Amino acid sequence: MGIIFCIIGKSGSGKDSVFRALYGDAGLGLQAVTLYTTRPARQGERDGVDYHFITEPELSRLDREGRVIEQRRYDTVRGTWYYCTVDDGQFASGGNLLLVATLEAFSSLKKRFGKNRVQPIYLEVEDGIRLQRALNREKRQGTPDYEELCRRFLADSRDFSAQKLLEAGIKRKFSNRVFGRCVGTIRSAILKEIKKDYV
Repeated sequence: MGIIFCIIGKSGSGKDSVFRALYGDAGLGLQAVTLYTTRPARQGERDGVDYHFITEPELSRLDREGRVIEQRRYDTVRGTWYYCTVDDGQFASGGNLLLVATLEAFSSLKKRFGKNRVQPIYLEVEDGIRLQRALNREKRQGTPDYEELCRRFLADSRDFSAQKLLEAGIKRKFSNRVFGRCVGTIRSAILKEIKKDYV
């Protein structure tokens, strides 16, 4: 297994856009890891691409089989949703991997695969810009869920506190105010890590 690069950040920080840009960069050669969730798919999301959309009984089965690396529960305004990272063969490849992760997932992956094999890419965006981006995304949904948007936005203040970032070992942050510049800086950092790994 190569290096697992985890894109981490608050809601509206541009994680999915950065993921697509890096995954689509042939020069990096990163392989995608698709996470699992019990929440309903949003408009335009594809099963097996954006997430593996599963039911709670399916999640329970994966957990019993010992395949769940980490799991998070969110009590949303629409009910309880679970997100998880599953050892389903995606981590068995010899290549370098890329996924969108939470702080909890990042910490669990480090415990499972070793802290030197898992590298964070933490995205930082000013709160007003983040909120506007999240609002614009929600407006594009068939049935916008503004209550859930607000819940996520407020929860992020707790979930990504300075103390929690420090405890997770995240020191470097990538500003995603200017998308192209952000992706270029991250690309250079990834190439540096890959080169270091092969030396």
